Amino acid sequence: MFEGTLKKMLTENASPIRYFLDLGSDYIDVNACLDHHVSITQIGTECLSCGLDKPIFRQGFCQSCFFEAPQAGDWIMRPELSTAHLDIEDRDLVYEKKIQLQPHIVYLALSSHLKVGITRKVQVPTRWIDQGAHQAIPLLEVPNRYLAGVAEVALKSVFSDKTNWRKMLQNEFETIKWPTARAQALGALPQDFSPYIQPEASPIELQFPVLQYPQKVNSLNLAKTTHYNGVLKGIKGQYLLFEDQTVFNVRTNEGYRIQWTLQ
Repeated sequence: MFEGTLKKMLTENASPIRYFLDLGSDYIDVNACLDHHVSITQIGTECLSCGLDKPIFRQGFCQSCFFEAPQAGDWIMRPELSTAHLDIEDRDLVYEKKIQLQPHIVYLALSSHLKVGITRKVQVPTRWIDQGAHQAIPLLEVPNRYLAGVAEVALKSVFSDKTNWRKMLQNEFETIKWPTARAQALGALPQDFSPYIQPEASPIELQFPVLQYPQKVNSLNLAKTTHYNGVLKGIKGQYLLFEDQTVFNVRTNEGYRIQWTLQ
């Protein structure tokens, strides 16, 4: 039995992708758990910011930390709100400069359908793995998060910025003509982004360790169901896929303390 606080799974870009759960004192090779009975029991909470046993409000944070910690600032989800390049603080300018003032990639990714997104350059291809993307291409490399956000806003007039997570987990996705999609994306961008355009290349392919995709999707939430046992059949994005059609989003359940038992 392993015990610790849930955080998003660590990944290694192999074929198939390798997943690891970091529970603090224990690391679990999740791929090695495939086709085995896994028991998950919620035993408490631990805010990922303050470390206190307080109710998890959102994104692994208690309510006060969600509204105060720099890791949960609005610019995380809306990068066009970034202000570190102007030397303007949101919650913690040192942290915001560290994250915002580094190269970012604007990309197209195929999970359920073609979507636009941004990520720090150091997070390629981790970000695509976490989204459950089968393929992805970089469009731009810009020097900061603000510019990436501005480009994303422009591209959202053409492409969605959301994943249909149910279709992604059921392995339903569109067929994409990448040269056409790339040309359409570049045509939607202001001319100011021309210096940042990345060379055209074949899409990066990602292979997930899945033995069986669910036909229906029943989501497990540790706030409502404190104990679950099932046969693990796959890992995709930040989801665990079980034989009985249950899916468990590790990212959504960050901050919960669990006991993990493999049978």
